[in-house]
Amino acid sequence: MTSKVFYGSPRQARLEAKETLPAKLDLIINELHLRDRVKDETVAIKMHTGNNMVYSTIHPVFVRRVVQAVKDGGGKPFVVDVNWDAAGAEQRGYASEVIGCPVYPAAGPDEKYFYSHERPYKSIKNWKVAGLIQDSSFMINFAHIKGHPSCGFGGAFKNIALGCLAGETRSAMHDVMHFDQYWFPEKCPDESVRQAMIAVCPFEALVDDKKHPGQLHLHMEQCNQCGRCLKIAPPGSLKIDSVNFHSFQEAVATAADVVLSTFAPGKVTHMALATHMTPVCDCFGFTSMPILPDAGVFGSDDIVAIDQAVLDITGQTRLIEENLPTSLEVHTREGHPFRWLHGPHKDPYVALEYGEKLGLGSRAYELVDVLPVEKVERSSMQYIAAS
Repeated sequence: MTSKVFYGSPRQARLEAKETLPAKLDLIINELHLRDRVKDETVAIKMHTGNNMVYSTIHPVFVRRVVQAVKDGGGKPFVVDVNWDAAGAEQRGYASEVIGCPVYPAAGPDEKYFYSHERPYKSIKNWKVAGLIQDSSFMINFAHIKGHPSCGFGGAFKNIALGCLAGETRSAMHDVMHFDQYWFPEKCPDESVRQAMIAVCPFEALVDDKKHPGQLHLHMEQCNQCGRCLKIAPPGSLKIDSVNFHSFQEAVATAADVVLSTFAPGKVTHMALATHMTPVCDCFGFTSMPILPDAGVFGSDDIVAIDQAVLDITGQTRLIEENLPTSLEVHTREGHPFRWLHGPHKDPYVALEYGEKLGLGSRAYELVDVLPVEKVERSSMQYIAAS
């Protein structure tokens, strides 16, 4: 089944407010019939407010328009994020006076307010859904598109899969990448060889295992699968295998499924802003230069379709390599640009494949441009009057 994804291009024909991204978001809100759907609903707006000195999160101008639409429809909106980000959200412009509603920590100030859902997956037994998420009757999943060192990119899936779970589950989701064995110490008894393997990694991804002397630990987030360590490792002693990296992708899809299962049909919608896209997500607490051109704003009731559309459109643009931090490198040029950056095993499409298998949506979609950029032969520029 084909799902609709509503889209607003970052380009405009005229220098007019009605052709800018916030105005196109308004059109997407109309297409999603948001006001008609939220009457008397308690509406959680899940977004990433960032932390520390990040300044490339979703601009409060966009958030205010979503909040106002919910109020216009008779809903009761509030923004939610993880506790340490929500606590200082006003420092990045998310004060209630600015966006029109309060910002709350999704699982409470101490991450202890949650509901457990049993769904065994590798080393994870229970998924702890944030209390304010499950208590809400409607959710708007408003994602800011970024790169991500664990799954290639952060979009609608990542925004709720990690942001709507309590800290213990978020940690377990990252740990699942170590469930399948990748280091076989009996095949590398030589300490000097192990240290040479560690030394050759420019990303400090391979380190001594603190809990198990004589063994190595691979930081999957830092690893871009360049293979330098494998050239030194004795045969069979180390595996840089897709199963470890894809485990996190499957955990992301499973977490999203658990979160979405707490809402009645039709009570969740998804939006995504693809501007100022940087190598890593907003939770890192800083903003670097954009590595992809702005791609616009998206909206859909289908979480799989919206992330698929975002990836398809951003995949048509080039990676702005001159903007990459010098500590990162590109060693593959196949697939999506986010894959170029974070490595071939961090293919951003993988989580969507798992999500589709879980029945969360369809990778087949119809892209509906809410305000196509027309060709204007001649357009006058308006000036602001002095008085």
